[in-house]
Amino acid sequence: MRKYIVKILTVLVIANVIGCGNSEQNTHNSSKTDTTTNQTLTNKTDMIKQKITPCLWVETKDAKAVADYYLSIFKDGNLKEHRKYKNPPEAGGGDFETAIIEIADMELSILAAGPFFKFNESVSFVINCKDQAEVDYYWAALTADGGEESSCGWCKDKYGLSWQVVPVEYFTLINSEDPKIRDKAMKNTLKQKKLILSELK
Repeated sequence: MRKYIVKILTVLVIANVIGCGNSEQNTHNSSKTDTTTNQTLTNKTDMIKQKITPCLWVETKDAKAVADYYLSIFKDGNLKEHRKYKNPPEAGGGDFETAIIEIADMELSILAAGPFFKFNESVSFVINCKDQAEVDYYWAALTADGGEESSCGWCKDKYGLSWQVVPVEYFTLINSEDPKIRDKAMKNTLKQKKLILSELK
């Protein structure tokens, strides 16, 4: 089983980095549609903006649905790329999809290859919110439709990815030089699920 997973991971990484020539391509914002390996590599390189791009391996095979989900929450985002691939027989066969989205000026790669790995709380994303209204919006959006509330501002979306939704003023409170302000904010944080700024002050 481990050898099989290593094989499929190798194929997935190669496909995600260079784009296989025999893949079904449904690419957004790409100026060229050439399908040779070198030309595909050039297109992919031209598209890369970040030195490090987080990759989310989700327990589904529909990358477009995952992309649409996150883009419905982060309204300023866009779908940059969506591709479908077929694994070769030596990797166990099977289809998988990838997508690249841009949300809040950050690129995320989505790998939809089925239920091999699950998200856990050791990795999460922090959303820095300008005010309570923005906290309320993201909290409601992420916990809806199968999401889950946790504590201290953390929650999970319907795919199990962890987020901490935080008003930026919160960091001023918990790092205050006044111990009374700092202690009150910290103690009340432990009592909350969604962070309520007015109760932390």
